[in-house]
Amino acid sequence: MQHDHPHPTSRDHAEPRPPFDKLLNQVLSELNNSGILTTDEVTAQIQDMEGRTPTEGARLIARCWTDPDFLALAKENLPAAASKIGISMPAHPVFLLIENTEELHNVVVCTLCSCYPRPILGPPPIWYKSRNYRSRVVIEPREVLKEFGTHLPDTVKLRVVDSTADCRYLVLPKRPAGTENMTEQELATIVTRDSMIGVTTLKI
Repeated sequence: MQHDHPHPTSRDHAEPRPPFDKLLNQVLSELNNSGILTTDEVTAQIQDMEGRTPTEGARLIARCWTDPDFLALAKENLPAAASKIGISMPAHPVFLLIENTEELHNVVVCTLCSCYPRPILGPPPIWYKSRNYRSRVVIEPREVLKEFGTHLPDTVKLRVVDSTADCRYLVLPKRPAGTENMTEQELATIVTRDSMIGVTTLKI
């Protein structure tokens, strides 16, 4: 039987390689031949980053809520604080912790591409990389947050923070009321990825 509708485009190895593929291979070859970095080491680092999840960030947030000294260190040097709970982070780019309060709510975006704190949150969600989010959250942030179910009082200042290739941000959500008797491990289970981006708040 004949049919006229096209088959879905294959996404296997027959798909054309990106235009920078040849240049990338040349760079990797030079790094390998110079003894600076092998292809296997590059692959291992990629796999490590792809294997990260928001669980790392949630552990860090829970410790900030329960340990004032740790919170002070995290505000001053986030990678140093992360290392104290077994989370490795690169020296570059700069990673900063920004705190949500009763008066101020931070939400993070990367208006140019999708810069994101992968070592502590893993790969970014699809919506974070979308042109829709990247443009609208700057122009109408309160409306965008409402679409995530976040309704902020007019008395709360909303600040949109733009990530760059040189600086990434992690939002420290407000600790929910009613969690005073929860352990650090229990607190970590209520921290969500979206709250650490700033598009949602936490409730129990």
